[in-house]
Amino acid sequence: MIDLRTPAQPRALLLDSPHSGVHYPDDFNHVVPRQNLRDAEDTHVDALFAPWVEQGATLIAAQFPRSYLDVNRAATDIDEALIEGRWPAPIAPTRKSEMGKGLVWRCLDDGSPIYARRLRVDEVQTRIERCWQPYWDALLAHRDRLHGAHGRLFHVNCHSMPSAGGLFAHDAPGTTDLPDFVVGDRDGTTSGAEFSRFVGEWLAQRGHRVNWNAPYKGVEIVRVIGQPTRQCHSIQLEINRRLYMDEATRELSPGFEPLKTELSALCAALIEHFRL
Repeated sequence: MIDLRTPAQPRALLLDSPHSGVHYPDDFNHVVPRQNLRDAEDTHVDALFAPWVEQGATLIAAQFPRSYLDVNRAATDIDEALIEGRWPAPIAPTRKSEMGKGLVWRCLDDGSPIYARRLRVDEVQTRIERCWQPYWDALLAHRDRLHGAHGRLFHVNCHSMPSAGGLFAHDAPGTTDLPDFVVGDRDGTTSGAEFSRFVGEWLAQRGHRVNWNAPYKGVEIVRVIGQPTRQCHSIQLEINRRLYMDEATRELSPGFEPLKTELSALCAALIEHFRL
């Protein structure tokens, strides 16, 4: 359920793509059309960043879909409105669960219910064991390995965003005309300023519209990985889908290859600037 790509000579550079999975498990049992569920995917994002592995980055990507289980959430971010019965462990639901988009999504961005019933406790526990735990085990193990080997770590949490925010996407409700890129570091708490500013400014210098922390700041993965006082720098990078794909069909557009080449050049620039 996880795609792990490791280079021959790893640098202090870790990527993860938690929402690029397109393999829908047989036990999903959703009632909304599959095509509607696909709006939650960061389709092709792992492919956009694949050339970074050739330059020394380690890449972890989910193969299961975000709407089945969202690994960019804590395992305690349980939506009680979705669960049949009582959850047998402590929970700490966030605003994401309140919006129906916690660890296991209850609804889509437009508010459409994903299920016709509540999920049993054992169903959700199975998803955590099969998907959430292996992803986080791999993520933290490679964080520790690379940080231990190099004494520092630069992490990019790779995402895509729609060209306009959905009504129930509370980070950007109803927002139109989103920028080309959003660099998120949870308001400077998950990365040193040099790393997040370098990425955004490098992209802006190539003609892209870039925002920092608006409307997306980063969620659980950058919160956990990012410890700048320990030289663990973590940013979330959101890429506007209009740059590389047809949002209706999810097919690659002519912009895909140029964007992949540009992102590969960003990797080379990071390696040179930070002497990775």
